[in-house]
Amino acid sequence: MPRPAGLSGQTGPGWPASSGGHMFLKTIFRSSAVALAATLGLVCTAQADTYKWITFKPQGAGDAQAITTQWLVDEFAKRTGGKDKIEVFWGGSVAKTREIPDALAAGVGDFGDIITPYFPDLMPLNNAVGFFIPQPMNTLEVGEFMEKMHATYPQFDEELASQNLHAFGFRPLENYGLLCTKPVRSAADLKGLRIRSYGFAYPKLIEALGASPVSIATSEAYEALQRSIIDCTPIGPALARGWKYDEVAKYYIEIPLGASFGHLLAMNLDSYNGMDDETKAIVDQLGKDYLVEYARVLDEDDARVRELWKGELGVEVVPFPTQDLLAALKDPGVMDVRQEWIDKANALGVPTDEIVRSFDFDSQS
Repeated sequence: MPRPAGLSGQTGPGWPASSGGHMFLKTIFRSSAVALAATLGLVCTAQADTYKWITFKPQGAGDAQAITTQWLVDEFAKRTGGKDKIEVFWGGSVAKTREIPDALAAGVGDFGDIITPYFPDLMPLNNAVGFFIPQPMNTLEVGEFMEKMHATYPQFDEELASQNLHAFGFRPLENYGLLCTKPVRSAADLKGLRIRSYGFAYPKLIEALGASPVSIATSEAYEALQRSIIDCTPIGPALARGWKYDEVAKYYIEIPLGASFGHLLAMNLDSYNGMDDETKAIVDQLGKDYLVEYARVLDEDDARVRELWKGELGVEVVPFPTQDLLAALKDPGVMDVRQEWIDKANALGVPTDEIVRSFDFDSQS
């Protein structure tokens, strides 16, 4: 079965594995940062004009993340007039997905991608969106929401700064629906189905809809759909095509789950603080411009996949009544998940009323 090399979404049951060996890894990375930096040819701070980007994404993935990462690197060189540049170490060649926060913090790299939901204990505030699925915002709106949170509430930045990290941009995932092996036209059709589950909100949401959550990793979902171990998986069109799930599941249900978050475009905090004001301003603006470019490329990819579905791939897009989904938001289990984040945020001194309203479907109408 197809097993693409890079991950661009969340995996894992319930709370995704977060720190695990976090402190152990941090010790290893910090103690070996100098040696690794020398191996990679990192330039010392005084003359640093080549920064290192470490990512789990393969360069040849050809998806929105890979394409726009290269766009950002090219733009950085152009906007600095060629004075500075970024060299990308693709495909986990320096640090694997779950190692990147510690590697960045230790200075092994200057820039990198952090899959935020993998680290709920380290980044509870920055995982806000994952507790409020379904929610009405699309990819661009989720990114703008995260920008607003960091601009409004210093605790979001402080959460990362305590780990020697700085977020200069945000990469939400695409709008999600359900890809299924059978048509689902209402909540009644979901009863008894087995649906892939992961993250914070999905297990309880799936139960509230009368289905059974099944913990399946992203890389295992193709075979699980093929063998009827699961009937559906939450996913967007671009990612479904990337993993080729649409070869074995031919119904895409337009249940409005909203865009998930996602990835931090992160920097080593010392590297960021060591930049001159002009370069900092370039990085800050690039983070904002990146979100717009990424959302544009992702929309193009979505449209391309939907055309393929109409033709050779033969995937039927099935509408789903929004009211059937919204009824599940009153389920006690769903409400408990949302309250969990509210309690965490309140404990950190973050007022939550306005934030929670951002996830209200009524406020978006």
